[in-house]
Amino acid sequence: MFNAQYFRTFITLVETGSFTRTAHRLEMTQPGVSQHVRKLEQYLGKPLLERQGRRIRLTEAGRRAHDYALKLFAEHEVFRHSLDDDSLDSGECRIASPGSIGLMLYPFILGQQQLHTGLTVNYCFAFHHEIVTDVLAGRHDVGIVTEAVKDSELDCTAWHQEPLSLVVPADFAGTQLSDLLGLGLIGYSDGLDKAARLLRANFPDDFRSMTQFPRQGFTNEVNMVLDAVARGLGFTVVSRPVLETSPWQRQVRELSLSQPLDETLYLITRRGSRMPSRYTRLLDGFREQRHLERFGHPEGRPVVEA
Repeated sequence: MFNAQYFRTFITLVETGSFTRTAHRLEMTQPGVSQHVRKLEQYLGKPLLERQGRRIRLTEAGRRAHDYALKLFAEHEVFRHSLDDDSLDSGECRIASPGSIGLMLYPFILGQQQLHTGLTVNYCFAFHHEIVTDVLAGRHDVGIVTEAVKDSELDCTAWHQEPLSLVVPADFAGTQLSDLLGLGLIGYSDGLDKAARLLRANFPDDFRSMTQFPRQGFTNEVNMVLDAVARGLGFTVVSRPVLETSPWQRQVRELSLSQPLDETLYLITRRGSRMPSRYTRLLDGFREQRHLERFGHPEGRPVVEA
């Protein structure tokens, strides 16, 4: 007999790689997880797993069943959320973004949730590839990414722009690329590309590549990178919201540059899906608020990428 819960258990097992962790996540017993998998194998008439001690591997049938299950639940979520597309004040918001914008967007959305108690928020901070994968799988309705995505199953549109900030220790006195070379770089995920674009625009005669710069450290948490800068260990380039929300913003400063550069943020959704109205209001509201903070007047037109 077909049972969607068996597929849900199987998806979770593949994600966690563990019967114990699956049972904990789904608030089940471990024998209950095993029973679901066994029932699913009986229903499909094929073994889905190969057990090697405590490790599990998918069979070919298991891989195909997992792909099917992901599509099944993605379509289910799209259908379920389509039932309340026109509600501005209620429904679930499922959004994924990098921390650079999420540090501001997530609190903004929580504030809207306080005003409209019918809203619920499911917000995931993730890296680019994770966001794309999760939107494709239907785990999120909207993804926000810093690079345009070309995928036949996704719609990708330019949404918002934030300035890139070259951040140095508060007592740093240099202004030239040679001074930054002496200081060294604090890296983070996706940070090299941001730094390269900003430095190339402002030091075209001297900048060659990011390999010029001594690497003074790395963290995969963008909201922590300014801790290292505040300690005088190096410089970095981050999106402005990271600087504006940082607890170390008084121990660092933004270096003034002759050629400011914005980073474009893109919205990705499953192709053919209609973004519920509540998302449009939330995302437009945040963009207008940021525009007021930067320029002192309402935004007059949507982002158009050059």
